[in-house]
Amino acid sequence: MCPQHWLKGARHCPSPFFNARPNNEISLAVIHNISLPPGEFGGPHIDALFTGKLDAQAHPYFAEIAGMEVSAHVLIRRDGELVQYVAFDQRAWHAGKSTYKGRDNCNDFAIGIELEGCDDQPFSDKQYDALNELLAVLAENYPAINGELIGHSDIAPGRKTDPGPRFDWSRVVATAPQVEALAEHIRPPGENT
Repeated sequence: MCPQHWLKGARHCPSPFFNARPNNEISLAVIHNISLPPGEFGGPHIDALFTGKLDAQAHPYFAEIAGMEVSAHVLIRRDGELVQYVAFDQRAWHAGKSTYKGRDNCNDFAIGIELEGCDDQPFSDKQYDALNELLAVLAENYPAINGELIGHSDIAPGRKTDPGPRFDWSRVVATAPQVEALAEHIRPPGENT
């Protein structure tokens, strides 16, 4: 459940990078991927980025992104750990310039879910299990989502590629009977209707 819009059982790591949703609407979930440094997993760097504490000297790539004000609602680590940065009723800064079904600014109405990973490596079984459990909780607590699940690449085509070609959309519902009802609403990559 989501008391005060925070997941029970998740590690909470509050980000300063959020603001109020304009209409308090939650009707979409967006799947992303992230690894810091690129292609490397584990470590404290994602938490540091989303909390404004990334050390630009810790890796050459970090000099490019240090100071960025970005966040997600939830990160799913390779081992299935859930980390929540922003309460679901608030607007996390994950989608950037984006459009879904003719509506701009997806951050206004979407929940951002980051999977620790990258475009060219498969995601772990534990991540798919955790994602399916999370989607079930979101469907129960925010019924307006109504199975609306999309990749970042679908709302920002040409600008973003995540969750990438190694994300197996069929596993989103195949491993969690409690979310099979969402299957008809899931869009395959590249389909933004």
